[in-house]
Amino acid sequence: MNRATIKASDFRQPAFEITPQFIDRWSPRSFLEKEVPEQVLYSVFEAARWAPSASNLQPWKFIIARTEEDRERFYSFIMPGNLIWCKKAPVLAVIASHTTSERGFNAAHAFDTGAAWGYLALEATRQGLITHAMGGFEKDKAREVLNVPADYELHAVVAIGYQGDKEALPENLQEREQPNQRRPLKESLFEGTFGKETLSRVRQ
Repeated sequence: MNRATIKASDFRQPAFEITPQFIDRWSPRSFLEKEVPEQVLYSVFEAARWAPSASNLQPWKFIIARTEEDRERFYSFIMPGNLIWCKKAPVLAVIASHTTSERGFNAAHAFDTGAAWGYLALEATRQGLITHAMGGFEKDKAREVLNVPADYELHAVVAIGYQGDKEALPENLQEREQPNQRRPLKESLFEGTFGKETLSRVRQ
């Protein structure tokens, strides 16, 4: 099955009606070595800009690499297991969040930045792009290489680009190149108190 025939809906079916964008978004590893037009790329980060934010602090920051020189800099702190596939991605982005504000520690910095990443990923899908977030990178080295101040937390490196054929991946990764499932909603949704199951009278 090549990229033209891989459809998330072939692997995923929501239990309740939602718009397709939530099902269509997944995290492939096979990227085409094809440049992302600037207007398309900026639209992805424009979506992240409008994420919810406690006290409107907007703690998120994105450091992008889209030139060969900048991508090489990012490669220096990405773990080898991720470098195998992400080197073909035309854009890499480090997601960071400001942990403090004028009021002191911002307890919502990671929560809000996670929302911004979600907006980014959904808009990327709408624009015909794929994204894959990686936790496998050396944070201390990334901080040093990218000159990130101490009061920012580094969360992930995201590969952004166009989807390639899964056959372009090493064989062990080809086996994983399909949308993942999610656990049933009833296992995540409680009512009244923690652990009190809901959804008992509707389909799950």
